[in-house]
Amino acid sequence: MTRLKVGDPVIYRKPKNSSSPGPRAKQVYPLEKGETYHYVVDKFWMVSDVRNDGSLELVTRTGKKRRIDRDDPKLHKPHILEQVIYRRRFPDPDAVIRNARREA
Repeated sequence: MTRLKVGDPVIYRKPKNSSSPGPRAKQVYPLEKGETYHYVVDKFWMVSDVRNDGSLELVTRTGKKRRIDRDDPKLHKPHILEQVIYRRRFPDPDAVIRNARREA
């Protein structure tokens, strides 16, 4: 993955299982008995900290923090078109940078 810094938007493809996938579910397929489905949902997060151990601290739109390995194949930096199309789904970059500086 390309080098990420605080304030960079990222998209994480989160795998989920459920009996009723939501409208944003992708790659939906039924599990063995057909009662539940496996699918992925794109999560639009922003980098709030780059750790020395190779992990990233990411912040969600609601302010929750997640720690993900920077080499996780489910994580990618959005392309220009994705940034334009999904710009409203990412957290506010100014708030993320302010909070990162405040916590440092």
